[in-house]
Amino acid sequence: MTKDSQQTAAIQVALRIRPLTGRDRAQPRFANLAQDDVLKVHESTVQVVPHNKLFTFDYVFGPDSTQNEIFSALGDKLIQKFVDGYNVTILAYGQTSSGKTYTMGTAQHSGRYNAEEEGIVPRAMAQLFDILHQTDSAIIRPPKYTVKVSFVEIYNEELIDLLNSAPPGETPPVTIREDSKGHIYWTGVKEVVVHSTDDVLFYLEQGTQNRATGSTDMNEKSSRSHAIFSVSLRQEKWMPSQTSGLSQASLSRAASPTPSRSTGSRQRPPSSLNVRPSLNDLRQPEEGDWIITSSKFNFVDLAGSERLKRTAAEGDRRKEGININAGLLALGNVISALGDSSKRSTHIPYRDSKLTRLLQDSLGGSATTLMIACASPVEYNLSETLNTLQYANRARNIKNRIERNEVEEWMTTDNIELLRGMIGKLRQEVRVLKSGS
Repeated sequence: MTKDSQQTAAIQVALRIRPLTGRDRAQPRFANLAQDDVLKVHESTVQVVPHNKLFTFDYVFGPDSTQNEIFSALGDKLIQKFVDGYNVTILAYGQTSSGKTYTMGTAQHSGRYNAEEEGIVPRAMAQLFDILHQTDSAIIRPPKYTVKVSFVEIYNEELIDLLNSAPPGETPPVTIREDSKGHIYWTGVKEVVVHSTDDVLFYLEQGTQNRATGSTDMNEKSSRSHAIFSVSLRQEKWMPSQTSGLSQASLSRAASPTPSRSTGSRQRPPSSLNVRPSLNDLRQPEEGDWIITSSKFNFVDLAGSERLKRTAAEGDRRKEGININAGLLALGNVISALGDSSKRSTHIPYRDSKLTRLLQDSLGGSATTLMIACASPVEYNLSETLNTLQYANRARNIKNRIERNEVEEWMTTDNIELLRGMIGKLRQEVRVLKSGS
């Protein structure tokens, strides 16, 4: 198995403060409120003015920040990590109506996409396919890749496949599994092959339309579920062996028009047709191996934490709110256990909810993780904003063991002829080594 040594990296945390809305200013006492009366930004630090508290994050974006600024600062490096074979997670966290879905770009669109308003997911996918389509024409064996997407939600502690249009009774149950290496995956989920950004946006829109939303007193279109949009990338790259590289270098010298510097050797007479053999004619079958890289990018849009008194939720909305808060409480407990150095040796309660179980690789696992904490600048949301800032600040202490998912083809293939050929080649090499000793 070909794998880079494990790296340890802390979870990156970014804070985004949404601008004041007309709904905020509709209340007389907040009509003249300035954007920074409650939360004041000082580079990578935010000050909670009424409490005179400071919080420092890896990135802080004020109310005037644009979607493009956020993706340029956060998304570029993560997409490159994803292409290089690392698992990546972007997690949007915050209270209801704080701008999580808008930032992630998983909101339902009516009509055309507005390029300036596009969130992280559409921008990330456009950059991904730009990178994958950049192939070097000089490469003899160009890399091959497959991209698949899936979309699930956790609604009332039930996992639902948002891309499976079959009736509820006919869909396979979605279950969470753990492989022999401790990595989390889920079964029963429909994965769709995509070939372009437009394909991805089509399925993103399809899943978003199926996602549970509802109206509350705090948000006209509130997400009533936690959603995870996953992109899987499998790449096959040809890696020439060292001996192959030497032989190719020798061939290059043989085909070079530069005459030999050896005075004792005779020059080869020119061809009667005056045609020099090309490098392609001299090239022998290249020795090497296909290296397979598999990586996964999870875009997680959490439902917002909410106080039932303020949302005035009743009936189904009330039940949804209770389950949302229960999942977020479990997430907070996991963050607390991982972020507190005195608790790291204790049990981490991943199994307390399906949300934390699905995020096990992202929190303390093997993924590169970015949390985007979304906050409201309005004073009447101050208690929820403080909770968000405290959880996000604690998440910065979580360390993940980053590893590259790379193996040679023979370790995963079912191709018997390939394995037989490899065994034959190894036997021949052993015979050569024995005869030379």
